[in-house]
Amino acid sequence: MSTRLLSFLNDVERTLRGSGAPIPGESWETTRSVNYHAGLARLALSAKTEAKVRQTLGSVLLQSFNLADGSICVKVFFSWTGNSSEVIHAIYSKPGLDWSAEAQRVASLWIEGRSKASEMATADESLAVAG
Repeated sequence: MSTRLLSFLNDVERTLRGSGAPIPGESWETTRSVNYHAGLARLALSAKTEAKVRQTLGSVLLQSFNLADGSICVKVFFSWTGNSSEVIHAIYSKPGLDWSAEAQRVASLWIEGRSKASEMATADESLAVAG
């Protein structure tokens, strides 16, 4: 699974980069780390402005392991900067599973969560200013 873990992470990153800049006028900046022995991979996501300022956006952590029946499971842990909640998504290897489509789904889920985290942060700032 170690090769699939890295290629899956690469597909998620490619989909995120293809979705456009996280914030207008900025570009994606990513950092990957992989521990093949433990079956873990992490993609840290940041936005980089023209002024070379980096804003941390969140991360995607993958954990790969074998289930009791010998099939592979990949757990995806989403986190976003400024949001204390974490979302977990499990992918179970089944015949006919399209790993590329799953990578696109993971990227979409992270972007949706990022949008919600940004909306919540904006609402919290509005309350603080009004309060």
